[in-house]
Amino acid sequence: MKIAFIVQRYGAEILGGSEYHCRLIAERLAGRHQVEVLTTCARDYITWKNEYPEGADRIRGVTVRRFANDRTRDLASFNEYSDWIFHHDHSSADEEEWLRRQGPWCPGLLAYLDQHHRSYDALIFFTYLYAPTVLGLRVDPARSILVPTAHDEPAIRLGLYREVFSLPAGIAYNTNVERGFLRQLFSIGAKIEETVGCGVELPPSHLHDLPTSTPDTSTDGADQTDQPEREEADDNGALGSPLSARGAVFRRRHRLYGPFALYGGRIDPGKGCEELLDYFHSYAESDGDASLVLMGLKLMPIPDAPHLRFAGMLSEVERLEALEAATVVVVPSPFESLSLLALEAFSVGTPVLANARSDVLTDHCQRSNGGLYYSNRDEFRECLRLLIHNAPLRAAMGRQGRDYVRTHYRWDAIIGKYDRLMSGLQRSRPVGRNRRAGRRRGGGKT
Repeated sequence: MKIAFIVQRYGAEILGGSEYHCRLIAERLAGRHQVEVLTTCARDYITWKNEYPEGADRIRGVTVRRFANDRTRDLASFNEYSDWIFHHDHSSADEEEWLRRQGPWCPGLLAYLDQHHRSYDALIFFTYLYAPTVLGLRVDPARSILVPTAHDEPAIRLGLYREVFSLPAGIAYNTNVERGFLRQLFSIGAKIEETVGCGVELPPSHLHDLPTSTPDTSTDGADQTDQPEREEADDNGALGSPLSARGAVFRRRHRLYGPFALYGGRIDPGKGCEELLDYFHSYAESDGDASLVLMGLKLMPIPDAPHLRFAGMLSEVERLEALEAATVVVVPSPFESLSLLALEAFSVGTPVLANARSDVLTDHCQRSNGGLYYSNRDEFRECLRLLIHNAPLRAAMGRQGRDYVRTHYRWDAIIGKYDRLMSGLQRSRPVGRNRRAGRRRGGGKT
C-alpha cells in the first residue's frame, strides 16, 4: 500500500508528543509499505516558524514532503483569543479564525493533498486539533484514518470538531479511555475503529526477566528483591554498587550519586511541570534524599536548587539510559491520550508515579500494577517516599510494567492493527464515492 501521514511537525529531533508517535508508526510501516509524510517546515510548535527546508527529504527510510507555513503564531494574542472563544458565545466564523490563529497554517500542504490524494491507499492524520487535520480530512474522508491523540481540554468542545470526528472512515484510538471519552462527546462516523496505541521497543536486556541473585547481571536495584531494605539508602544509585550497573553511564555523566526521579518531555506548565517542581520541593524539604532530573525542551524557568538537575535534550540512546537509571519516572501531565513516557518507563522496568487527574495514566497504573498515582501534594510525597525506599515494591512493579508492555504494546501487534484498519478502509470504500463529501457538509477549502 501507499500511505500518507499528515502531521503538523515531523523530524528526528522531535522526541515527544504526537509528532514522535507519528514518526515511530511511520518508520515501522515503511518496512512493509510505501510511506510518505506530508508536513510543514516548522520545528517549533510555539510559533510554527519555517525552519526545515521546503521540499522532499528522506528520514530513516520515510519520504517527507515539507510545505511552508504562510504565517507564524503570536502565542500571547492566540491565548487571549482562545480565552475569549472558550468563554463566550461565538460564531462558526470565529472558530475558523481561531483555527487559523492556532496554526500551523499551511495552504501548500492542503493543495498538494487535494491534487494527489487519489495516489494514496490511506491518509493517516495525526492529532485532531490542528488545521492540517481539520481541513485535510475534508479532502477524501473515505481514504482517511484519524489518530485523535485527544484528551479533555477546552478546544475539543468547539463546534468545528464535530465535523472532524464525523468524517474519517477509520479511527485509531490510543486507549479505551480515550475511545470512551470521544464516543460520549461526538457522533462518531467511522466504519472501522481500533484501539491501537503505539508500540514500545523492549531493550534486549529486558526481553526476559533477568535473574536477581547474581549482582553482575542485575538490571538495577529494583530487581534485587533479595537485597535488605536497610541497604537501600546507600545502594540505590550509588556509583560502584551492583544496583546501579545499568544506569552508571547516565549517572556518571550527570553526577548523580543517589536515588532520583526523572521527568522527560516538554518542560512546560501545560505538562504539569510547575506543580511537579512545587511538589518535589516539598518532598526535598522533608526528606532530602533524592534529586529530580528533567530531560527535554525547556519552555519555563527551572529554579536553581540543589535537588534539581536539567539534563536537556537527549538522544534516543541517552533517553533510554536515563529511563533505566531512574529510581522512578514521574508523569505529571493531567492531559494524556497515551503517554509514551509512562510506557517507556514500564518497558525498562522503572516504576511510574503519575498524575491521578489523567484518567489514561491512572488506567495504565491500575491495569499494569506498574506505578502509583497522586492527586495532591501529600499523596505525591508519600508515594515518592514509598517508591524510593521500598526496593521489593519497585521490583514487583518493574516486572509487572514490563509484562504490561509485552502484552499490550508489542510492535507486531500495533502494526497488525494498522494493517487491519487500512485493509478495512479499502473494503469499505464505495467505488465512485464523491471525494468532496466532507465539503458538502459545510466545509470548504480555505
